[in-house]
Amino acid sequence: MILAVTGGKGGVGKSTVAYNLAAELDALARQSGDDRVVGGRSGSVVVDGDLAMADLPASRGPDLHDVLAGRADPVEAVRADGPVTVVPCGRTLAGARSADLRGLTDVFAALERSHRWVVVDSPAGLHADVGLPLSAADAAVLVTTPERAALADALRVRALARELDAGLCRVVLNRAGPTPATDAVADRFGAPAVAVPESDALAAAQSNGRPLRETAPESSARRSLRELAAAVQSCSSV
Repeated sequence: MILAVTGGKGGVGKSTVAYNLAAELDALARQSGDDRVVGGRSGSVVVDGDLAMADLPASRGPDLHDVLAGRADPVEAVRADGPVTVVPCGRTLAGARSADLRGLTDVFAALERSHRWVVVDSPAGLHADVGLPLSAADAAVLVTTPERAALADALRVRALARELDAGLCRVVLNRAGPTPATDAVADRFGAPAVAVPESDALAAAQSNGRPLRETAPESSARRSLRELAAAVQSCSSV
């Protein structure tokens, strides 16, 4: 399953959600007795699909820029030596300019052959590079914060997802307060909402390149992310 994690604007926690969602999906695979293997494929891989503003952990070796420039195969860019399997994106302007966006769909398809879930950390906004992951995705998770401007921008991306026939699995209301308006958000977006509370532990884990399930497994934010992963698993079985 190819899952686009998208949002209307930067800074809403899209990368954090994508990274932790991949970790939780792997945990669900282990708990079901598959030991990170489902149907002969590895559990999940998260792709840093924001070609201009990479946010996921980087490492040495080929990256998504190299793959889209024809310098590497998608499998060569997979980094499975960390706590979450990642395809990092390059961080140079020259690399971004050399990348041919038209190859993204083929990259996702190649990764899906070896992984049960391909979680794409998509760019924010409504540019062409946002539409590509959505057009290739089987489903989407839309991340927003409770602020009015963030919700308005997220609604525009929701409309784009509809145009591209990317089914909306869940809306993530990130950095939610003590009484999140999940029902109202679900009504506005036409999909169930999951609230992830404001969490210093989550921010610290992300800055250290670790999933929250490792650093604060009993936290309320981690419970919300586990709930999100279970919802995605249900979407993928439909």
